[in-house]
Amino acid sequence: MQSETTIAEAKVWPAHFEAAHMPGSLPMGGVIPMTPIFAFETPAAPLILTHEPLLSPQRTDIELGGLLAFMIDDVITPAEADNMVEASERFGYRDEAPGISTPPGMRMNKAVHWLAEESLLGPVFDRIAHLLPATINGGTLSPALSRRINMYRYDANDVFNMHTDGDWPGYGLSPDRQCMVEWPGLRSCMSMLLYLNGPEDGVEGGSTRLYRPDRGWVDVTPRKGSALFFRHGFGPQSVLHEGCRVFGDVSKYVARINVMYEWR
Repeated sequence: MQSETTIAEAKVWPAHFEAAHMPGSLPMGGVIPMTPIFAFETPAAPLILTHEPLLSPQRTDIELGGLLAFMIDDVITPAEADNMVEASERFGYRDEAPGISTPPGMRMNKAVHWLAEESLLGPVFDRIAHLLPATINGGTLSPALSRRINMYRYDANDVFNMHTDGDWPGYGLSPDRQCMVEWPGLRSCMSMLLYLNGPEDGVEGGSTRLYRPDRGWVDVTPRKGSALFFRHGFGPQSVLHEGCRVFGDVSKYVARINVMYEWR
């Protein structure tokens, strides 16, 4: 059993800094020119994942009229989810979202973007890689998730109205940990929405609504530690979706992580 001192040391958080700045769009229009993207100065012990024998990730496909969408349960533990939430709150949520361009009234939530470590997202990828598509449109699955995490907090009455996600380059920290760098030769093909809390924590509402081509839809209820995957980009295979309204006093937390593919 860990001593109380060891447990306390494991929860020590390093200082953080602004690794990059990009224009950030506001929910009701307007842009903040220098919106930060954060990173920790050193790897944060609470975000170093280890082997979790009790996790057994399982994939469940979602019937969406031929579009690609699926859930994977048991991606992270509740404690790992709580630590990601705590990290994001240390960086601080704001109205503007860096590098995101949305029309007024579409993204009505709070955002913070940050650069994660290999010690966090590497183990996450290892847990689920066998459940991800090996190829998409001729691209081969990259063995690393983009390190840039786009996190959103939905407070009471917040919503992310109907939209599609754009495709992105991969990003990470430079070797000297001074700035954000773009990964060459990679492009994302899928959004991974990692749910960091849900009804078990008191969240009311906040389902992700996925639209079918026939204009029907499927509602996905957030489940803490599970992740929703779907095609994104600007083509006909991109899944139209929305983050439904949250009610009550408990905020919903979700992390968008980009699944990367490589073309040779």
